[in-house]
Amino acid sequence: MRFIFSGGGTGGHIYPAITLIDNIKQRHPSAQILYVGTKNGLEADIIPKEDIPFVTINIEGFARRATIKNLAVAAKALWSLCKAYRIIKKFNPDAVIGTGGYVSGPILLTAALLKIPTLVQDQNAIPGITNKILAKFVTKIACGYESACQHFPTAKTVLTGNPIRHSVLEYSRCTAAKALQLDENKKTILVTGGSRGARRINEAMVSVYKYFINDPSVQFLHITGKTEYDRVIQNLKKNNIDIKTANNIFIKPYLYNMPKALAAADIAVSRAGAIGLSEITACGIPSILIPYPYAAENHQEFNARALVKRNAAVMILNSELTGKRLLNELQKLLASPKHLTAMSVNSKAMGHPEAAKTIVDIIFSIIKNKK
Repeated sequence: MRFIFSGGGTGGHIYPAITLIDNIKQRHPSAQILYVGTKNGLEADIIPKEDIPFVTINIEGFARRATIKNLAVAAKALWSLCKAYRIIKKFNPDAVIGTGGYVSGPILLTAALLKIPTLVQDQNAIPGITNKILAKFVTKIACGYESACQHFPTAKTVLTGNPIRHSVLEYSRCTAAKALQLDENKKTILVTGGSRGARRINEAMVSVYKYFINDPSVQFLHITGKTEYDRVIQNLKKNNIDIKTANNIFIKPYLYNMPKALAAADIAVSRAGAIGLSEITACGIPSILIPYPYAAENHQEFNARALVKRNAAVMILNSELTGKRLLNELQKLLASPKHLTAMSVNSKAMGHPEAAKTIVDIIFSIIKNKK
């Protein structure tokens, strides 16, 4: 069987595709995969390292206001449809799957018009423009959030949750804590702003550390992001916080095994990217979410609000984030074990650990129905 995947721009569009590809290959080791992206997108770096065949089309997103540049973008879009047609005809896929980003537009639209089974996997609580357009043409739409389903045709839309790495659920809390050299008897706060870090979160944590340093009941695993690490360490020194002598503050620039960190965490302080939240809810972790305010269509805020609505998270808007506010929210959660337990149960209820399997089942079903 042959499959084309397309998605790019951010890791949130790329890693779900990789998870689905891995699931397909587990079922059909002989399956052939082709990934279509752009040469300048993050996918151009990530996908070849995964040993997945990769080709590019030349396309970029339209500016959100009328500009002369949009004329050139429109010309690229038309040319990309021609390139997409040649790619599809040459590879002859059984199905084409898009995981978001404007790069997926030409390849899925072309495949749909050629009557090839197609599926869009939308990760966010509010769909992006590309997926809203593609929804009119594709065979099926797999939504990560219930709130996204209302934006798509009901007959072809399925709430599946977002595909997450199988390794996210591999570890017990005890095993993970030992591997990370944490004390399993302390409440563990995982702080992360994503792979690149989040400066506002990193700065706000200084006030938190001033209050909790050497507290015997709580510990912090703080992933700063590689470019932010030195700044964070210097900032702590300026505030007379010595992490070398602190026995409950562990700060790392990057963590290659986030599934272990998630398994050890009792509370997460995080941005609100769709895949990150899918992993948090699959693990049933209560969270304090600070949505990145410049995400497309402000989707991170909508993602966070979906968890807040179900009492699985607390949200602090980026513009309202201060060290005092973050400390206050943490204190309230830690002071109320019953509330924290309820949030954990609610978070777990929102998780979809079998999402990848469900989506791949749908992919094979639309291929079967076509035949």
